[in-house]
Amino acid sequence: MLPRIIFCFAVVIAIAVVVLLALLSPVSHKSSSKNPSRPWLALSMYIQHPHISRSSVQPVAQSDAGAFVFHRALTEGPKNTSRIVGKAQGFIIPIEHFADSAFNIIYLTFETPKLNGSLSIQANNVEHEDRQELTVVGGTGYFAFARGLAVFMQTKSQSSEADPTYHVKLQLRFPNRSQTIPGSRRLKEYEMAKSSADDEELRRACEAAIEGTKQKIVMSIRVAKSRGIWGKSGRLGRNMAKPRVLALSGRTIICAVKSKGQETEAFLRVLKYSSGGVLEPAKLYKLKHLSKVEVVTNDPSGCTFTLGFDNLRSQSVAPPQWTMRNIDDRNRLLLCILNICKDVLGCLPKVVGVDIVEMALWAKENTPSVTTQRNLQDGPVATTVPESGMKVTVEKELVSQVEEEDIEALLGTYVLQGLEAATSCVDDMDDWLGMFNVKLRHMREDIESIESRNNKLEMQSVNNKSLIEELDKLLERLCVPSEYAACLTGGSFDEARMLQNVEACEWLTGALRGLQVPNLDPSYAKMRAVKDKRAELEKLKATFVRRASEFLRNYFASLVDFMIGDKSYFSQRGQLKRPDHADLRYKCRTYARLLQHLKSLDKSCLGPLRKAYCSSLNLLLRREAREFANELRASTKASRNPTVWLEASTGGSQSGNSADTSAVSDAYAKMLTIFIPLLVDESSFFAHFMCFEVPALAPPGGVANGGKSGSYDDDTNDDDLGILDIDDNDSKAGKTSADLQSLNESLQDLLDGIQEDFYAVVDWAYKIDPLRCISMHGITERYLSGQKADAAGFVRLLLGALESKISMQFSKFVDEACHQIERNERNVRQMGVLSYIPRFATLATRMEQYIQGQSRDLVDQAYTKFVSVMFATLEKLAQTDPKYADIFLLENYAAFQNSLYDLANVVPTLAKFYHQASEAYEQACTRHISMIIYYQFERLFQFARKIEDLMFTISAEEVSMLLIVLFQIPFQLGLSKMDLRKMLKSSLSGVDKSITAMYKKLQKNLTSEELLPSLWDKCKGIRTTHVDSEVEGRREGI
Repeated sequence: MLPRIIFCFAVVIAIAVVVLLALLSPVSHKSSSKNPSRPWLALSMYIQHPHISRSSVQPVAQSDAGAFVFHRALTEGPKNTSRIVGKAQGFIIPIEHFADSAFNIIYLTFETPKLNGSLSIQANNVEHEDRQELTVVGGTGYFAFARGLAVFMQTKSQSSEADPTYHVKLQLRFPNRSQTIPGSRRLKEYEMAKSSADDEELRRACEAAIEGTKQKIVMSIRVAKSRGIWGKSGRLGRNMAKPRVLALSGRTIICAVKSKGQETEAFLRVLKYSSGGVLEPAKLYKLKHLSKVEVVTNDPSGCTFTLGFDNLRSQSVAPPQWTMRNIDDRNRLLLCILNICKDVLGCLPKVVGVDIVEMALWAKENTPSVTTQRNLQDGPVATTVPESGMKVTVEKELVSQVEEEDIEALLGTYVLQGLEAATSCVDDMDDWLGMFNVKLRHMREDIESIESRNNKLEMQSVNNKSLIEELDKLLERLCVPSEYAACLTGGSFDEARMLQNVEACEWLTGALRGLQVPNLDPSYAKMRAVKDKRAELEKLKATFVRRASEFLRNYFASLVDFMIGDKSYFSQRGQLKRPDHADLRYKCRTYARLLQHLKSLDKSCLGPLRKAYCSSLNLLLRREAREFANELRASTKASRNPTVWLEASTGGSQSGNSADTSAVSDAYAKMLTIFIPLLVDESSFFAHFMCFEVPALAPPGGVANGGKSGSYDDDTNDDDLGILDIDDNDSKAGKTSADLQSLNESLQDLLDGIQEDFYAVVDWAYKIDPLRCISMHGITERYLSGQKADAAGFVRLLLGALESKISMQFSKFVDEACHQIERNERNVRQMGVLSYIPRFATLATRMEQYIQGQSRDLVDQAYTKFVSVMFATLEKLAQTDPKYADIFLLENYAAFQNSLYDLANVVPTLAKFYHQASEAYEQACTRHISMIIYYQFERLFQFARKIEDLMFTISAEEVSMLLIVLFQIPFQLGLSKMDLRKMLKSSLSGVDKSITAMYKKLQKNLTSEELLPSLWDKCKGIRTTHVDSEVEGRREGI
């Protein structure tokens, strides 16, 4: 009992000593009147949403029971376009229980050159009011150690309650600043020059705080403590800047081991302000463990740094950040720490984020003189030395050894007695705890075994439940619904039952696909039940496919037989009827979905179905085409034109009175207009109905019918052949070569034989007017160029065969006409213009009238063959009588030019032959006129030749003398001028007679009087040319 009383008494005495020391401390009794009045700083700014479009921000309703995290911008004015000076961030829990929580902090960060730092505002008891008064609890940078009041007022002009704008007014107080007006330049310069490191009052407060430690303060300075990341405790208040004081202290320890006899220790102390404003120790670091000094780069002012020690228990916790008022304070503290480490401890920490050279230059420029005390033999002496060379010297306190021994003995007695009692209690507690630990260990083992068994049972339960669910799903797949089984095995295929049949097909397709390996687990696929069920479904599929195929084959045949038996579906006497398959297609579309499911079930079953459909519909199409073609020929009234155009024995007026046969080409165009779109539609419908993968075709009335407006009947073509009519899935765009080959074979079966009726119409039109082949060729070419789809392949073949048939018929006509030209009587002398030349002009005019579309090449080929045969025959006939060959040729070539002059101006092919005839005409004229001139002036030409021959036998001087003698004979005979004139006139009268005879001979041989003037002009020109050439030759000879 006594040791306990002694222990309690010692504790009470220790507490009383601590209280008395606190009350009697000189620091706590310092009057606040001694401190100068601290200055105030007033700021005004606005908190609003960042500059983004209002339309893109959705207002969020604030809840009273949630946390409010916000990020806003600080602006100088209330407008969105005002200059941004910083940002506002915060985390507020507006709940009564968290009213005093450290979470409710608002941080105002300033990023301007003059105000660079941050403020921490505690948002306690926040209410939904227009005006809130909050407390400023700290700051960093320029606002270090700031205290004051922050007033938040919501502006009146608000566009949204969820995005308000606040007007913030700040009243800030800073410690140890002059009373000058805030914001003036002189105040700023004074504050920057004055540092807390020179504050003697702060030094004395720090010495009082560490009194009894036998250490002396070397430097003390005010800082702001903060953390760069969230602490482990999760309290948001740890991020708030707190005012602290960093003090460098040291002491000298006497060591008997070392030769020097003493060892100096240096410490970094962190002191904080108590609730009464008194400094008290918070942390203690040994500078010998300082390993790193790092300036934080996130702070643009450069006043924040961290100190890293290598003896901390938890290196994962981020070290605190210390923020100075300015760069000068930071440099003074860091230089002092580095100098102590170098001079006293003999090592330097790692420096990061600051340039050592710059610090040295700063130290050289800003080294003040400080007073330090050194221990000499005569006692402490004050010595003035520069701070850069300052050594840490610690003065040993003089304490009475007797007092210390008495106090230590008394306290030791009491403390040891209390410790013995506490030790016995601890031993008792250790025994009890050991007993409890054993019992708890056994209980934990029992609990672990129970939990292990429970986990196994729970795992088995979960596995069993999952197994049952999987088995239930598998049984659902293996179960065949009775209604589907009835439809698949023996149901009807009537229209009313088609929906049930389609649903049964869909179920069967899904069931077969679900039992395949990609959709079923491989382990399930090996089960016997799954294999048996798959075999059962295959039997159901085979049965249903066989029944459906048989029904569809019979159904197609019955539909076509019904239409063939009803004569109202076909053209009758006096009535042309356009084939209408709308009802047939409507009935077939009823089973389109069934065909698609049959394809997915068994693709091989489509082959017989396609053949059955093609054979049935082929009978219907051929019957419709035959009846329509017969009635079309019977109802078309057109007189037959002669097929003999260039026969020599026919009259000249036969070809000029040809009747109008346009009804023939109109009938052919009507045949194509009705049946070509019909065949294309049937091909497209067949391709989609029978599930061929081909792209959709152009609807009727477009390019497919050659640009025509549609049918000649009054019935509108409302038949839509899009694939959406068959199935509401228009995504099939791919096709394979096998599908195209199969489609072409099926289309050949579908449309085979229908070309004979088109050939009959072509033969009929040829018999009436062979020249109508030209217009029919152009119509066919137009329809042929419009068929581009894959399903219209056989229709293109049909039109190509028709085009070849028409070209063959027209070639037959051309060959017969050429044979007529060649059959002219060669034994009879041909005089004048041949009969086939003007007839050819009439024929060419008629052919130009019939040209349509792309038939120009066909006509040009006919022109080439006609003209070639005509010119060849003309040359052959001219050779039968060489005396009059040139006259015969020039008359016929002239007639050819005259008759084809107008056509040659518009038809390039005829223009080529026109120029060819013109050249042949010029050559014939030249030969004929030269012959006449030579015949009439033969003696003159003989005289000229003799003179020319004489020039080769005698000299030129003798010829000249001979001519002079000949011309002087009349003068030597004494003839008068009148006699000489008569003699010359009588000599030239023979020449005039020759010219007159030449004109009459030219007139006698020509049968075309209109050619005589042009020929005579050519004759005179050629004669003058001949005479001039002879005279010029003689002159040159002379």
